[in-house]
Amino acid sequence: MEKLCGFVATLLFLVSLLFNGGAAARALNKNQDASEEWGYVEVRPKAHMFWWLYKSPYRIENPSKPWPIILWLQGGPGASGVGIGNFEEVGPFDTYLKPRNSTWLKKADLLFVDNPVGTGYSYVEDNSSFVKNDVEAANDLTTLLMELFNKNEILQKSPLFIVAESYGGKFAATLGLAAVKAIEAGKLKLKLGGVALGDSWISPEDFVFSWGPLLKDMSRLDTNGFAKSNQIAQKIKQQLEAGEFVGATDSWAQLESVISQNSNAVDFYNFLLDSGMDPVSLTASTLAVGASMRKYSRYLSAHKSSTPDGDGDVGSLMNGVIKKKLKIIPENITWGGQSDSVFTELSGDFMRPRISEV
Repeated sequence: MEKLCGFVATLLFLVSLLFNGGAAARALNKNQDASEEWGYVEVRPKAHMFWWLYKSPYRIENPSKPWPIILWLQGGPGASGVGIGNFEEVGPFDTYLKPRNSTWLKKADLLFVDNPVGTGYSYVEDNSSFVKNDVEAANDLTTLLMELFNKNEILQKSPLFIVAESYGGKFAATLGLAAVKAIEAGKLKLKLGGVALGDSWISPEDFVFSWGPLLKDMSRLDTNGFAKSNQIAQKIKQQLEAGEFVGATDSWAQLESVISQNSNAVDFYNFLLDSGMDPVSLTASTLAVGASMRKYSRYLSAHKSSTPDGDGDVGSLMNGVIKKKLKIIPENITWGGQSDSVFTELSGDFMRPRISEV
């Protein structure tokens, strides 16, 4: 009877969130000492965004120098900040759940988000709810920030720094603008400390024209391979000028395939490696639109070993012990299960530059 009453109380609580004055529906959980909080925000009907906040044990209370919060945005699009950015890059624990000495938690609180919806633990209930462009993704993120910050005076005291890598840089640029507008309109209560972009995909044209010359100079492409690469890069330039962004995305996939075929499948994230050195690198035969996200995720996992039972593998970790810990992930949701669809739905915006926003 006690369990039944607890279940009913929880159900009524969640229902009240769904109908709370039009506010975004929210499910929340935390660990015992409240140093971690996580949850879902329904940023739009049938679009659920997952977030995870780590509160730093190194926090120093100094009114003249407020402790910062870093919002980490992953690339792809479709790569999980909650999984990859957290456990493979800057979070407090690695994929073996061992403490990371170099964690950014020593300098700031960390807020990881699976963005856009459909990435990682985030999910949509039907395909019409995927975002189609970076601006829509920024609007969803702004809704999430409103839900997290507007009713939390402690968070409001800390400056928020938006930090992103790879395709996440496009999200960071558009989010920065959306957040400033929301702050000025009085809709978002936070201090925006700044935006930091790492190897960001804000000018795809510059990237595709740089690959051929760089790889030729590094003796990874011969003259014929360089000529083929440059020819496709020129085609992409023409498509971008004509506003043919879906076609440019298809040509980008073709360019990566041509480079792979003529370079012994060079690793796009480390040109010192190729398919012969890196067993998880994708070969030219598997390249397709959407492969960038998969290659990106696998690259980060490529240089660590895994035990036969899956220890050290981020996918096994997120769909295993972490999902059990979080308790609020729907049973039918698999971490990364909708990620390919995220990329596909953004194919019309993938090659669109975001230089002017920066």
